[in-house]
Amino acid sequence: MQTHPDTGGHRLLAMTVHNIGFLLDRLGQDCHPLQFIRELTKNSMEAVQRTGTKGAIVWDYEPIMFEHQGVRKLSIIDTGDGMTGDEMVRFINQLSSSMGTQSLHGNYGVGAKIAAATRNPAGVSYFSWKNGQGSMILLHRDDLTGQYGLKQWERADKTWAHYLPIEDDLKPSIIQDHGTMVVLHGRNPGENTLVAPDNVPAPKRWITRYLNSRYFEIPANIEILCREGNLLVGGGPEDIGTRRGILGQAEFLKRYAKSAGTVALDGAVARWWIIREKDEDATDPVEKYAGHLESAGHVAALYQNELYEMSTGRGGMSRLQQFGITFGYRQVGIYVEPDPSSERLTTNTARTSLLIGNEPLPWGDWAGEFREKLPAELKAFVESHAPDANATDHMKNIRDRLRAIIDLYKVSRYRATQSGLLMMDLNQMLRGGKAASLAAPRQANGTSGSNDKTTPGGKDGNLYALFERKNGTPAEKVEPDIFPRVSWVSVQDRSREAGDMEDRAAKCLSDQNHLLVNADFRVFGDLTTHFMRNYKDMAGAESLVKDAVRAWFEQALVEAVIGIQALRNSKEWTPEEIERALSEEALTACVMQRYHVHLAVKRELGAKIGSTKQMAA
Repeated sequence: MQTHPDTGGHRLLAMTVHNIGFLLDRLGQDCHPLQFIRELTKNSMEAVQRTGTKGAIVWDYEPIMFEHQGVRKLSIIDTGDGMTGDEMVRFINQLSSSMGTQSLHGNYGVGAKIAAATRNPAGVSYFSWKNGQGSMILLHRDDLTGQYGLKQWERADKTWAHYLPIEDDLKPSIIQDHGTMVVLHGRNPGENTLVAPDNVPAPKRWITRYLNSRYFEIPANIEILCREGNLLVGGGPEDIGTRRGILGQAEFLKRYAKSAGTVALDGAVARWWIIREKDEDATDPVEKYAGHLESAGHVAALYQNELYEMSTGRGGMSRLQQFGITFGYRQVGIYVEPDPSSERLTTNTARTSLLIGNEPLPWGDWAGEFREKLPAELKAFVESHAPDANATDHMKNIRDRLRAIIDLYKVSRYRATQSGLLMMDLNQMLRGGKAASLAAPRQANGTSGSNDKTTPGGKDGNLYALFERKNGTPAEKVEPDIFPRVSWVSVQDRSREAGDMEDRAAKCLSDQNHLLVNADFRVFGDLTTHFMRNYKDMAGAESLVKDAVRAWFEQALVEAVIGIQALRNSKEWTPEEIERALSEEALTACVMQRYHVHLAVKRELGAKIGSTKQMAA
């Protein structure tokens, strides 16, 4: 039992792990399914850097031991400094042990052991050469005990050891005096680990795509190659695929961006790019490279040359819209780089997310600040992709209809009273968007010392913006507009991208008080088609019918939004519940009723172009 003296003369019983197999399995569940690719690549990159020379890293299959068995085992080979047998036992078989310097901002010494070992219980073989001498170990999971550790080998001299010296027959051709090969055996001996796991993007080049979208740039002294193509074992030479080089996201962005820049944020810098819609050969770069990296619109955090928390697909579209890229988001990439000098900045153990002071990144704050400072090039680009500005504006009519009943949207509130039966927190009585002016003091002439043009009290406040009192911080009384700005978007005019709001009625950007309505939603089209059966012979009727249908569905959505917004900060509604009530699915439910919309459209069309009975006559 190991004890250590401390400075007070007492002896310390060092903490140990009772069931390390369970601990590894549990930590492995927190890893991204492809995290082992990152961990092993990072280890190889550091091994090459320690040599002080140029080097290579190759993701391929191990061609000697398993090909005749009809399976291919994925391997990574590097020309790094290599390890001796004793070093492999020390660094591979000890959790939180690393050849690099361990720190909260550097190596943890756990990554590959957790991410790779737990996904390859049949074994992870290490073959390493140092000073021309080769050794091997096998890290695997014991089926009986559930524990991870090194296989014990019987040597030719009848002694037992946890590593074996090996001949050069297994040495890959790119390794000369030093380097390492790691072979992944999967969950069982018959598993083809070269084949992509289920549900990963671009299965024929899954490692290529993962590494390109994980790394911002590849160090200049390192070449990384990945096997891709038809990765199944077959009968022809075409089944071995090809090797492709890894460049990282930065190379694509620099090569195909038509404009780029940076925006200074609080504690971070945001880098942005607008990707050209057509390349020099008239091809679409986003479409052309979709299988090789993340080419379509996305947002990520940049830290130590790696990309974290990348939002892509529908999630990426939503985050870009939070950053003010309401339209044209397919062509925009934004990377936020937190201040790298901050001692509070680190990653979680699984390296799937960043933390500042052990808290998640402030994406909402960064998005709001970026919107306020939106560069002129980005603003012009977004406006160029906005829907037709000449489309009918229904909001005036909606305001006029609701003016007489606007008080019905003022939901009753809990309020302080000496005889009340409930207790309330007066600190939670803030209403509206952002606090008024904390930024700049007033000058002697009464003007603000800041050039900030944001609306006092927050431009996105809800129905009840301020509670006035006679003393306290001076403030302006504001009346925020409770009606959202509305834009009808469509794939046809490219104001909406395929996949965004697909078969959904609308999306509410609540932090911008902006309602995006999907003009392609089939419910809207079905009602238009229904009325056109009666007006099909009338010239010009289709535009009137479509406009009337849109106007009344828009009113239903606007009413829902202002009604839900009135519930903000009430006792029974959390911010998360408000957002769910304003979700795409919830807004879709708002337009699924037909009777009242049908009646309103029918009445409006009858007044404008005659009733269906008149048409029949």
